[in-house]
Parts: sequence; C-alpha cells; structure tokens
Amino acid sequence: MQVSVEKTSELSRKMTVSVPEEVVQEKMSSRLNSLAREVKVDGFRPGKVPQHVVNKMFGERVRSEVSGDLINSTFFDALQDQALKPAGRPYIQELDEAEGFKYTAVFEVYPEISLAEVDQLEVVRPVATISDADIDDLIEKLRAQKQSWHLVDRAAQKNDRVTISFSGTSEGENFTDGRVEDFQVVCGSNKMTPGFEDNLEGLATGANKTFSITFPEVYGNAKLAGKAAEFEVDVIKVEEPVLSEIDEDFVKAYGIEDGSLESFRDDVKNSMERELEQVLQGKLKNAVMDALYEKIQFTVPNTLVDEEVENLMKPYIETAKKQKMKPEELLPPKDVLEEQARRRVALGLILGEIIQKNAIKLDSNKVRSNIEDMARSYERPEDVVAWYYADEKRLHDVQQMVLEDQTVEWLVARAKVSEKTISFSDAMEKQQQ
Repeated sequence: MQVSVEKTSELSRKMTVSVPEEVVQEKMSSRLNSLAREVKVDGFRPGKVPQHVVNKMFGERVRSEVSGDLINSTFFDALQDQALKPAGRPYIQELDEAEGFKYTAVFEVYPEISLAEVDQLEVVRPVATISDADIDDLIEKLRAQKQSWHLVDRAAQKNDRVTISFSGTSEGENFTDGRVEDFQVVCGSNKMTPGFEDNLEGLATGANKTFSITFPEVYGNAKLAGKAAEFEVDVIKVEEPVLSEIDEDFVKAYGIEDGSLESFRDDVKNSMERELEQVLQGKLKNAVMDALYEKIQFTVPNTLVDEEVENLMKPYIETAKKQKMKPEELLPPKDVLEEQARRRVALGLILGEIIQKNAIKLDSNKVRSNIEDMARSYERPEDVVAWYYADEKRLHDVQQMVLEDQTVEWLVARAKVSEKTISFSDAMEKQQQ
C-alpha cells in the first residue's frame, strides 16, 4: 500500500491510497473460488462450474466488492500511517487504474488548539438574593395559576379572558384554515402576535371587529414574517380572573400539612433558593463559555459545523411534521443556525482539549447526585434513578453534562472572577427568555 497526502487548505487534506494489483487479484481469486463451490449455473452440477465461467459471470461484481473492502481495510491504516485525525466523514472517490486499485479521500482534520489563554479568562459571576417581596410575587403567581374565571357583562380589559372566533388573511390569502372557533385569549398575556390582544380590549360580548397588524420580521411562520394581516373577530364572551384566597386549603394543596402561611412561605423560599442556585450556576457557565469562545480562536472544521447544523434542524423538522407545515416555515435563517453550530462545535473541541490536557476525570458521585436531584420531583424517585442507570445512552448524557460542569469549575478556579449583583426577578426573567 502506498499513501500520499496533499494539504489543500489549513484543515483540508487529500489522501491518495494505492494498492498493488497482486493484492487485488489475491482477494478476488479467494472470493471467486468460494463462489465456484456454491454458485448454481444451468448446465453444470453444483460445485463443478468451471473457474473461467465463474470469472466471466461474477468477476466485475467481485472486483467492486473487493474494492469496497479494500477501502474499509486500508483507509484507517493509511490515516494511522500519516498520523491524521479526520474531522467528520470523508469524501472517497475511486480512480480508474489499469493495474491495481487506487482511491482518494478528501477530508478535514482537527485543528491545533492552543490553551495558552485559559489561565487569563475574565468572568463575571452573577449573585442574587431572595427578598420578602420576591416571595410575595411568586405566591401571587401561584394564586394566578389556581384562579377561576367569572363571566362579566362589560368590555374586556387587561387580564380578562376573551373567547373569540376569528379569521385571518394576508395578501388576499386566508392563513387560518377558514375560521377559528372558541379560541381563548388573555388580554395582556403577550401570547398572540403583537397588537392582537390590544385590539380585543374594549370589546364586549357580541362585538365584531376587523383590524390590521403586521407580523414581526422574525416569526415562526416564514410565509407571514414581516407581512401585514387583517383579522376579523367576533367576541363570544368576556371573563374576569378571580384569585384564590390564601387560606388553609390553598396552602395544603401545595403539600404543607399544617396549612400555615408561615410554613408555606418557608417552603416557597426554599424552592426559590434551589431554582436561583441553578440559574446562577447556568449564568456563570454561560459566562465561562463566552470567555472561552472569545479568547481561544482557531479554524473550526466546516464538516463538523455542517453536521451540527443538521442536529440543530432536527427539532424544527419534527415540529413541522407534527404541525403539517413545511420545515422552511419554522427554520431560523441559515446564518443563525451556522453561527450557533460553529459556536457549539468550537466549545466542544475546546472543552475536550482542556479535559484531555489536564486529565479531568468524571466524578461518579456527582453523576449520582445529579440524577437523584432530577428524580426528587417525581413520585417514585428510586424508579427514576434506576431508569437512568438502566440505559447507557441516558447515563452517558448525564455523565457528559457533569464532566462539562466539572470542567467549568476547573476553569472558574483559575479565572479572574468579579461579582455583579442582580435582582431575583432579573435573574429569572432573563433565564426564561
């Protein structure tokens, strides 16, 4: 076997592999001899077909099979011989040769990553505390979750629930599949297209209204993005929210056995503290990732970026199938996907290099602790823990997450860290966004 490598760009390589004809013939002869013992040909007894007949009938097919086997058997040997580590799938092309077998493999290699900047990272750690006002706000949200609706005979106002039937057209085409019936909208919830809920305020039961709004430039349905639309709405009923009283029954519904407000507030605060800790850790991790991506610059293999773009597209494609839409109606712009993919690939390569160079080992106790934390909110936590450990892929996903978190901890310990105080509401609102 002869191997030559051509560097066609910083990361691209063109490797040519040649195999002598005697090797090809030896492998073909072995396979054709086996066929001669097994093949059935009219006019000949089984196992008695002359070799030249077998060669004539199956020689071309066997050479093609041998060629495929030679690619599989020589490609990785050639890579090892040349000390090459391909990034992503290679493009392999067979070359016409009068004698022997020859092919080219075009691929990208992994880049050299310098970690010299790792010890110079500057990171801002967000800190926040929970005030009594924050607890009050969350309890009000819990009340809202259990609120009931009371029919009113007046015009709709903010926070009212309005039941409507409506149709929408854009550029003369109906995009609501006719008319939508018995659709509920809470005014001020910002769940509808901007401007839609505003046009419902001031309308009473039985009212009819036609109004126009313009869809945002970035919108889930690409066909409507940035376009003007006209809606025709009939109001079926208007209801106002009625909040639950914070009494013993309300408190006990949240698992507080003594039904006291004091115990309820303590429980709410403990939950908020756990959630806040996770959010702040997530923000710190994002800050570390931002610093890594900015400091450690290198050329990212396009092959890996393309593969990651495909991974990012999968959820959109699945959602489009379920909603019977075209994928392009949901997919973000290509440049947005490519930038997300490039960042994810780059950070994955950087973290992998840090883990390898600094021998960061997975802590199995932290894996167990993470799984137990995730299982705690279920009725039978022990079953959830067993579910994770029963499947290698599920367990591997958690292991990768924990190893990544350990690497972030390692980086934070070496970084220049400053603190920035933010409010609880800011921390949670930005997290939700």
